[in-house]
This record gives sequence, C-alpha cells and structure tokens, in this order.
Amino acid sequence: MRDSPIGGFQIPPSVSARFEAGVARITEALSAEFHAERQAIKDAYAPLDPDADTRRISTEATTDTSSELGERLVHILDRGNYERITEKDLKRAFRSASLFQIRLRVDMRDFEEVLLFARGISQKEETVSHLAGLWKRTIRFINYDRVVLFLRFADRGEKGDPDLPPGRVMIKLFQNVPNADLEMLFPNTRVAMRWSDRLLIGVPAIVSGAAVAFTKLGAPLVLLGALLGFWLGLHTDPVSLDRQGLLVIGAGLGALGAYLWKQISNYRHRKARFRQALTRNLYFKLLDNNAGVLLRVLDDAEDSECKEAWVAYRFLLANPDGVTEQQLDQQIERWFVTQLGAEIDFEIDDALRKLARLGLAREEQQVWWAADNKVSEQGVENLAAD
Repeated sequence: MRDSPIGGFQIPPSVSARFEAGVARITEALSAEFHAERQAIKDAYAPLDPDADTRRISTEATTDTSSELGERLVHILDRGNYERITEKDLKRAFRSASLFQIRLRVDMRDFEEVLLFARGISQKEETVSHLAGLWKRTIRFINYDRVVLFLRFADRGEKGDPDLPPGRVMIKLFQNVPNADLEMLFPNTRVAMRWSDRLLIGVPAIVSGAAVAFTKLGAPLVLLGALLGFWLGLHTDPVSLDRQGLLVIGAGLGALGAYLWKQISNYRHRKARFRQALTRNLYFKLLDNNAGVLLRVLDDAEDSECKEAWVAYRFLLANPDGVTEQQLDQQIERWFVTQLGAEIDFEIDDALRKLARLGLAREEQQVWWAADNKVSEQGVENLAAD
C-alpha cells in the first residue's frame, strides 16, 4: 500500500518521509501501549488458567478477578474488530440443524459465564447430502472466520464434570465456524441421535427382530408359554421339560442375546462415527487455547489499530487541501473496494482520534489535515481510551 496510488491521489516523494515517520510513531506508541496491556491481562488470567503449571502464593480465584479478565478481553476484542455473539444468536444456533448432520447437546448449567465473539462474518453456501447421497440441497448460512469462546465454569457440586474445574476460565479460538455449529465448540458437547438416525437403526432392527422371532424363537416361545400356562393354572395338561426342551430354550435365548448385542453394537458404532466426525472437525478448526488465545488476540488488536491509523494518515497526506471526516471515510472504503474487492465499514472517527492524540492530524471547522509530526505526550498516555 505504501507505493500504490490511493483513490486517485499519489503522495509526492517529498511527503513520503512524513508518512514513514508517522508510521514509525504510530507503531512505537501502540507497541508500548499493548505491551502494558499484555502484561495486565496475563496477570489477570494467571489465577484462572486451567493449564497453569506454576505455584502461586495466593491460589484463590475470585469473581472480581474473572470479571476483570472478562472486561479486559472484551475491550481487546473490540479493538481487534471482533463482534459479540449475543445470547439470542446462540440460542438460534442451538435450534438450527448442524451442517455436519450431527445432533449435539450442551448443558449450559456447567458454565457460570459464557462470552462469544466473532470476526469476519460472511454468507456462504454449501451442498448437503441426504438419504445416503440420493438427495442433495444447497443451503445458505452465516460463517465466522474467527470465533473466540470465553467460559467460566460453574460449581455444580457432585453433578459437575471433573474436567471443568469450578471457577476456572477456558478460552478458545476457532476458525471457519458456521453459525449453526457453535454448540460443537463447547467442551461438554454430547452427541445425540437425530430421528433420521434412530429410524435408520430402528426400522432394520424391527424387521430383523421379527425374522429372528419367527425363525429362532418360535419353538422356545411355545414351550415357555405352555410351562407358564401350567404354572398359572390356565390348563391341567402337564408339560415335560426334558433335555431337548432345555436345549431349545437355550438356543432361543442365545439367538435373542446375539440379536440384542448386534443392535447395541450398531448404535454404539454409529455414535462413535459421529464423535469421530466431531473430533476431526474440531481438530482443523481449533487455532489456540487459553493464554495462547490472549496473546494472539492482543497481536491481532495491535495490528488492527496500527493499520487503521496508517491508512487514515496516508489518506490525509493525499489530501493536502484538507478533507472532511465523511469524505475521508468514503475515499478509504472506495479504495478497499477497487484495490482489494472488500467492502468494509472503516472506523474513521477512531482512527482520526488516534492521529490527533499522536499529533499527526488536526481539525479546524470539521476539516482534517495531516499535522506535523509533533507528539502529544498526554495523548500517548491516553491512547488506550480510544
């Protein structure tokens, strides 16, 4: 971008030095700010980290500590251009059919606090097969390029999951997640059978069960029925139970046991296939865990803030006669469409405030100019307020 024309404006070589100096100043200021932010959020997460392998003098993790961590994470994700997935959106996703044709269940009582954030929201299409590939249909869905999941585990006593320690906080980062598959991201997700899967198992089981009953259980059932009728006094004819009769009953019970074992095995095998599909899907979607997520989103937020300020500053330099905030916003968004084919909502007000605090932009009567590279120390100290 440094060498390309912007919106029909070419920065003269005499101004390039100002741009390079401004980029260096922006990078230096934001790097110092995010270094302090990085240390603060690491300290807030340390007593809550389920993966911690160090001993601490104070091991008690309070609600205030978790709230502080949540507030800091929300602030960082906002600066990294993440958007909150509301509880209403999450419930809608739980009611939607999974693209992987797996029914999932999540017990939300295991969590005291749930936060979901997404970035890169887009509409996509995918062809889904039904009835063993005999019927296919194309569906449209919302896809998230990045999803951050923040969970604080609840204390459920003996009913709690031992893998979800109360009070601890789990943070995960995923990529390419359809909105209908958000429930698969939770650590307590359980695979359940859909009605179509139950029919695929139940109908053949009934047919084969009827065949077993007529071919293998006919004689044993007649013999057992006669014995039961004699014992209950329904008839007076004695029934002899000799060795051959016992063999008939034993063979029938063996056939019944083999049939039941086969049906149970089919059910377990199908659920195992679903779990394997779920595990494989999560393997390729998971990007990072816990403290690693914090460091990654901090880097993303720092990059986003720097690039936002760089773009705004260069466009200001390309308008030496001054430009209004709305005109500057339109020029930048038009450049992204023509040069990159991307439609974005550029946060021009946030970018201009940062430049003004760094002494790189000034405003007079709602017209903005690129200012001399004179840094306001007070502005640098308060840069995080933006």
